[in-house]
Amino acid sequence: MDAVSIFISIAFHGIAFAMVLYLVSVGLSVTMGLMGFVNLAHGVFAAAGGYLMLTLMNGYGVPFPLALAIACLAVAAGSVVLERLLYRRLYGGNELDQVLLSIGLIFMSVATAKFFWGPLPQPMHPPAYLDGQLDLGFRSFPTYRSFLIVSGAVVVSLLWLGLERTRFGMTLRAAVDNHRMAQSIGIDTKRLFTLTFALGSGLAALGGALGAEILAIDPGYALEQLIYFLIVVAVGGLGSIRGPFFAALLVGTADTAFKYLEPELGAFFIYGMTLALLLWRPQGLFGRA
Repeated sequence: MDAVSIFISIAFHGIAFAMVLYLVSVGLSVTMGLMGFVNLAHGVFAAAGGYLMLTLMNGYGVPFPLALAIACLAVAAGSVVLERLLYRRLYGGNELDQVLLSIGLIFMSVATAKFFWGPLPQPMHPPAYLDGQLDLGFRSFPTYRSFLIVSGAVVVSLLWLGLERTRFGMTLRAAVDNHRMAQSIGIDTKRLFTLTFALGSGLAALGGALGAEILAIDPGYALEQLIYFLIVVAVGGLGSIRGPFFAALLVGTADTAFKYLEPELGAFFIYGMTLALLLWRPQGLFGRA
């Protein structure tokens, strides 16, 4: 395989991986930036979305689009219950308490997933119209991963428009920039927190479900993938929408390239790159200084 083919392959698969990372991580970036809550259990919502979609498809024959929509809405609704019963009690509290709560939720999710679905990864069978190869003339690409890239780009565009061109987006940005000032001008921050938490959880479910072909859904998903989600958030910057996008592209393509070219070193290069970037800009690429 010549150098051009290798570059195209790495770029394609790296961007597909990056879209999954972004969809899961952007909600974590916004909620941490807005609420100041160290939610290490964010990956639980991604895993829940994947499990629900695959169960509906494999166990009940629900069509892929409908199963995906049900999974995202169900996880978003469930996250509202968790936010009101558990997370809200620790807003503004000790960060150690927040970490312990979210780690506890991760281990509870691992045990729950093993009990209901067993220890093995769940099989992902794309529908027939998304299976096989997509021939673009000069080269063929996996159809499902092409769909994943296009879907991710559409969601990123809609998210940017929604947060930059709507009243909800304006109030959210105002609360991220200055929480106390937002409260003083009458913004209902409690309601905003709940809606933002549901949006972030729903996006995580979407990323986990769509990305089940790349990041297999198994009981350890939330713990095993946690480091990648945190890297994207830390490199992109808390409270940013575009930051995690560029960070996900950087991490996704770099991880794919390093593992392809030097597989024996695994993710060592990613950790080294992250360390160097955070030493240079501790607040992340797009975070506030």
